[in-house]
Amino acid sequence: MLELVLMMLCGVLLFGFSTTVTFDIVTRSIGHPWLWLQEATSTFFIYAIFIGAAVATRRNDHLYLTALSEAMHGAPRLVIEIVIRCVVLGVAICLAYFGYINFLRGFGSFRMPSMTPIASLYAAIPISGALIALFTIEQLVNGIRNGFDHPEPPEEPEHITPIDLLAKRELL
Repeated sequence: MLELVLMMLCGVLLFGFSTTVTFDIVTRSIGHPWLWLQEATSTFFIYAIFIGAAVATRRNDHLYLTALSEAMHGAPRLVIEIVIRCVVLGVAICLAYFGYINFLRGFGSFRMPSMTPIASLYAAIPISGALIALFTIEQLVNGIRNGFDHPEPPEEPEHITPIDLLAKRELL
């Protein structure tokens, strides 16, 4: 459920990003730029990236050392998968901890022209770190219980019906 909500939030953020970029281009082209659009665009972009990173972790779509782990089976694969997930968890904890420190320091700097504290942007970092940590722990627990070796089911070939060229000629 959380994954679905985050995916929908990413969609809204990307739509907001695209819309504000379009409005920024249009308003600048007609000679009446809306200055706040650049702030809104950067906010949509930053939140979409950090929330998207958390969703990619949940869906296991992010970049990690798959070539090494997929070549193994059994106990060696289990060890490599656990080590990989622990590295991701370490990065997530650093994102959450240092992102929170950066967030607190962000109340001393302000964005122009709205004078909004820059902490409003930095908040995405610890939120992303916490979500990545949560999803990585979930993967560790599920992987240790059920194993990490889940091969993709083979794709079934599409059935293409042959075209009867003689029947088409008779229709012409």
